[in-house]
Amino acid sequence: MPGPDAVLKIGGSLSRRPAALRRLMRALAVQARRRLLLVVPGGGEFADEVRRADRRLALGDTPAHWMAILAMDQYAYVLARLAGRAAVVRGRRQVRTGRLNVLAPSAWLLRADPLPHTWDVTSDSIGAWVAGVLKARRLVLVKDVDGYLAARGRSGPARRVSRGRLRGVVDRHFARTLPARMDCWIVNGRNPARLVRLLETGSAYGTEVT
Repeated sequence: MPGPDAVLKIGGSLSRRPAALRRLMRALAVQARRRLLLVVPGGGEFADEVRRADRRLALGDTPAHWMAILAMDQYAYVLARLAGRAAVVRGRRQVRTGRLNVLAPSAWLLRADPLPHTWDVTSDSIGAWVAGVLKARRLVLVKDVDGYLAARGRSGPARRVSRGRLRGVVDRHFARTLPARMDCWIVNGRNPARLVRLLETGSAYGTEVT
């Protein structure tokens, strides 16, 4: 099977607006009827709890790493439920056309263990790794911002920015994980029409990562 048309990392912060998140996931479910799509969930409130526990209990890098990945599994079930027509998958062999695939990544990552065990690695880097392994046509980081903010005094996000300048928008390991020629965008998930436009035309209001 060819690689996905897009790997879509859905940021956990979008869960703060449940109605908007539901609209986003329903829109993706419609798009998945015509395209091979794989959603990589963020950690959301579940990962925030892990961070708090790590600060309070000094869990250490490796336990916190796997607990945060399990948090992504939990958010995967939330996203699949909101989409209505979606399947939670646990590895590359389960990804299918004709439905929205939502990855619960813990089993796959436990087998491969491809990334450092540190808070410098979040679901952004995991999404980039998944997109690379599956040879996806595009990685989209779906966040609650319009993209990488342009210089002060300018309105809207930068149209294009290099991966090395994304600190504060993605995790610190992302630039090293994103494949060299991977088409990558940052798009605001609170406006599903922008993401739909990107999937249909290859361009949208947001930031292209070079």
